[in-house]
Amino acid sequence: MKKYILLLISSIMINWANAQVSNSKAFMEAFKPHLGNYYEGTIIKGGKQGDGFTGERLLMQVMSYDDREVKVPFFVGEDKSRTWIFSWSNNRVELKHDHRLSDGSPDQVTFYGGTATNEGQPHMQMFPADAETEELIDYAAYNVWWVTIDDTKFTYNLSRIGSDRVFSVEFDLKNPVTSDFKPWGIL
Repeated sequence: MKKYILLLISSIMINWANAQVSNSKAFMEAFKPHLGNYYEGTIIKGGKQGDGFTGERLLMQVMSYDDREVKVPFFVGEDKSRTWIFSWSNNRVELKHDHRLSDGSPDQVTFYGGTATNEGQPHMQMFPADAETEELIDYAAYNVWWVTIDDTKFTYNLSRIGSDRVFSVEFDLKNPVTSDFKPWGIL
């Protein structure tokens, strides 16, 4: 009987440990309820006339979701060139920016970003620029991106350390909108 009880306790402990979700995994899972939905956004910091974003309709879509990767196209007016790709591996989230030309081919400057240095928080992850980004865009070596997601909003943020460069856009997740936009070259 004692052996049976110990086995039962051991099994419960293993199941409990497996049921615990890391902050980074919880962050990825926060996208799941929004799969397929489009949301409008507004610039909340850093926008200025002539930046290519101000005055344009800003739209995001949670285009795809699985346990290890989430693709979120970011449409700026009629420009369908940008997709944020969040990948989960080794209990860390990575953010990459996939930029495409209108024919679907990769832009010269694409797949820059970074990997969170720890598991972050369930509703926020920070991504300092990685070595690949520094090689691709030398001035972006000082970039830090952070993304937040909860039941009501999604924010994408960029700051360049040592400069006044800041950009933040917020999307209202309470009010999905209708769109048929698809990103250039991403399936």
